Amino acid sequence: MSPSVDIAFVSDVACPWCAIGLASLEQALARVGGEMNATLRVEPFELNPDMGPEGADLVQYIARKYGRTPEQIAQVQSMIRERGAAVGFAFGPRKHVWNTLDAHRMLHWAQLEGRALDLKRALLRAYHGEGRNPGAPDVLLELATEVGLDPARAKAILESREYEAEVRERERYWQEMGVGGVPFVVVNNKYALEGAQPPEAFEQVLRQAAGEP
Repeated sequence: MSPSVDIAFVSDVACPWCAIGLASLEQALARVGGEMNATLRVEPFELNPDMGPEGADLVQYIARKYGRTPEQIAQVQSMIRERGAAVGFAFGPRKHVWNTLDAHRMLHWAQLEGRALDLKRALLRAYHGEGRNPGAPDVLLELATEVGLDPARAKAILESREYEAEVRERERYWQEMGVGGVPFVVVNNKYALEGAQPPEAFEQVLRQAAGEP
């Protein structure tokens, strides 16, 4: 019988390195696919929890938060595009940053419905690939419907605060576990990898975890 491996992928839709990390992790999973039964869960983390619904200009926000010049920001974004291309994720223009709480609420529901990974991919593509607002109700409703979730239920969730408490609880859990940056991947509650690791790094840890009794 194939060994079971549990993977928690802690991330934020607003994080470009999370898009790279997920694509990289999924490449690793494709390589080891026949050797183990892997369960991949998405877990919430907000980089901009105090961000208002209007969001902020991306360059101004990063300059203020990290103390970088526009030139430094451009260099990092160029590197991000290269790293993304290497694992098959295409970055487009991103000029704005938004609050992602509603996206995490929808992802929590999608996980209960077995559609979290599909919705996560769609959200990452919409924001990092197309520059769309991942917190906008119309975008969230469209993407939820696109991945096979019930649009009426999605609309009801978006018009309420449903699953907010659950998202906050999971965020607190990971903060208490010492997670301060994303992506952060935990395998079998034992192995932790921080940052957008290459597929080989994820593959090594997955094989190690699967080989243990």
